[in-house]
Amino acid sequence: HLQASGGGLVQAGGYLRLSCAASGRTFSSYYMGWFRQAPGKEHEFVASISRSGGITYYADSVKGRFTISRDNAKNTVYLQMNSLKPEDTAVYYCGADYSGRSLYTKSSYDYWGQGTQVTVSS
Repeated sequence: HLQASGGGLVQAGGYLRLSCAASGRTFSSYYMGWFRQAPGKEHEFVASISRSGGITYYADSVKGRFTISRDNAKNTVYLQMNSLKPEDTAVYYCGADYSGRSLYTKSSYDYWGQGTQVTVSS
């Protein structure tokens, strides 16, 4: 079970920190990722992180602005979002992927959180 939180309304240039808390004792066995879905658009890969946290990947659209991290002791993955833009407005979802074979692909993930709304005003 994944529970995402931290979304909200922020002005352009602002920041938010999303959290995704996982239940269970196998959190460190999963690659974790964040996707987002803007109104009328497909789900879009945002960022992913390896089991230990040592390897991260980002979409070009967020590279340099967003940072994914995880705390395996707290069963939580984070997405620090800085320099937010109106085009970052979307529902953000966290996912857990055991295999890690295709972290850019939504269908590769085994579990999903419920999503948290991020709205960036201009």
